[in-house]
Parts: sequence; structure tokens; C-alpha cells
Amino acid sequence: MLYLTLRHYEYVCAIAQYGSLSAAAAAVHVSQPALSTALARIEAQLGETLFLRRRGAAVVLTPQGRSFAARAQAILEQAAQLERQGSEDATGQQLTVGWFTDLAPFLLAPALQRLRAALPGVAIHYKVDHFEPLIAAMIAGNVDLAISYDLGVDASFMRQELSRRSPVALLPRRHPMAGLDHLALADLAEQPLILSEEGHSVRHMLGLFKSIGTLPRIAHRAASVELLCSLAAHGEGIGITYSRPPGTYSYDGPGLVSVPIRDTSAEEPLVLISHTRPARGSVIQRAQDILVDVVTANSPDQ
Repeated sequence: MLYLTLRHYEYVCAIAQYGSLSAAAAAVHVSQPALSTALARIEAQLGETLFLRRRGAAVVLTPQGRSFAARAQAILEQAAQLERQGSEDATGQQLTVGWFTDLAPFLLAPALQRLRAALPGVAIHYKVDHFEPLIAAMIAGNVDLAISYDLGVDASFMRQELSRRSPVALLPRRHPMAGLDHLALADLAEQPLILSEEGHSVRHMLGLFKSIGTLPRIAHRAASVELLCSLAAHGEGIGITYSRPPGTYSYDGPGLVSVPIRDTSAEEPLVLISHTRPARGSVIQRAQDILVDVVTANSPDQ
């Protein structure tokens, strides 16, 4: 176990700089007796005399003290640079951003462009996955930040709510409900539905229908938003997703209509997930600001 702390190194460097215990004590905001006691303990731990102290005269560094003070100052400067990490020079750093799989097609590309432009010295990586693998990657320390819905995120992480999103019903153009301005969950209770196969998504949707006293008729569980859109456009059921497709066609051609589901209970927070509150000016803090801007600019309501 290390006995000397950065505070001890700071004491030695202050005494070496100011040449007196009283001036050094004032600089490091401790009393002179406390500084004198600390110096005696430092020298006892090292087994060396760092300063020659004579009554009424300035303290004088011994050769051992001069060498120790120089090395201690270098350690303090390295520690200060570490605390400022990201605020001045981010060269050589890495950043990995996680994305929930349904959000990545709409947000990942513009986010990468913004991050690389704003953080040119940082190697930007990303991971796209479902809820549970994404959180597991954060727990393992392999992901620094993540954009996801607030499902399956435990209390050990920090969350910043970016928006609240309502699901949409995806229907073929010929469907009788395709011309409606909005729908309610109750309107869909008897319809064959296409849901995501992702576990948290399915449990969330089942919970929403259970809250209105019914259970959904699940026709398909799709592995991706693209497949969900295709199945809905071909009349295999009504797709429900929080990731509203930007166009009016499915990926394989047939027309597709998005109708908002207006139940307040169905709104789901879109969140930025982080390990801790980042230091001001750090790479993580700057990346967070960029991600907030990207999500806001690409919100369906904008």
C-alpha cells in the first residue's frame, strides 16, 4: 500500500517553491504546525532528510530533497493532466457508443459524422445490439455511452431523457384503418399484430395491452424494423414500433402507412445512458452534447 499521497507530494513541492513553512502552508491551505508534522512524517517514511531547517532562516533543500521534489512535481503535473483529460488534447483516446438496434438506422450515421468532426483525435467506435447485450457491454466497460429506450437499464447507470416517443401502427395502404389520424391500443386488440422479437420489447408491449385489460394477437415477431415494415406492407398484420420509418414505402416496395398510437401510457423515454457524470470539457461530456443534438435534430416531431 502506498503511504504517500498526492497531497504529501504537494506539500514537499510547495515548501521547495516558497522556501518557508509558513508561506507553503498558506499556499496549500493548511496550518504551519500541520505542514511541519506532515513533513516530518514524509521524511520518516522515506528515511531521508529533504529539507534543512534552521530557526529564523529559509528552509534549504538537501540533494535528496531536490531530487524528490523534482520527481514529485512531475507526478503532480501528470495527475493534473489526467484530471483534465479530454479538455485540451484528446489525441489517442477512444470512444465507443452503443445503439439500440431499432434506432441505429435513423441516428448512427449522422452521429458518427458529427463525432468525428468535433473529436478528430478520438477513435470513434460503435456497437449496435438489443437491450440486454447492450447493457452487458456497458457493464463490462466495452461501451462508454448508449442511446436506447429506457428498458432493462438498471439504477447503477445514469440516464438523460432526450425525448418521449409514442409508438406507431404500420399498415398497408389498403387497410381500413390506414386513413385514420391516430389509433388507440384498444383499436388494435383484435387485430393480428407484428411485434419485435426482442425480449424487453415484447414484454413491454404485452404490459401495455395488459394495462387496458386485453392481450394482443401476435401474428409475427420480427427480427428487425426492416422485416417488420415488409410484413406489415404485405398485409401480414399491423406492425407496432417506436421507430417510425421515414418514407411511405416498405424496403421491398409496397406502400406503407404510419398511424400514431396516442395512448399516454404507451409513451417511452429515449435516453442517453452513461456510467457517471463526466468531467466538464472531457471527451465523454462533449460526445454527450453531440448525441443530444443529433437525437433532437432527428426526432420524428422535428
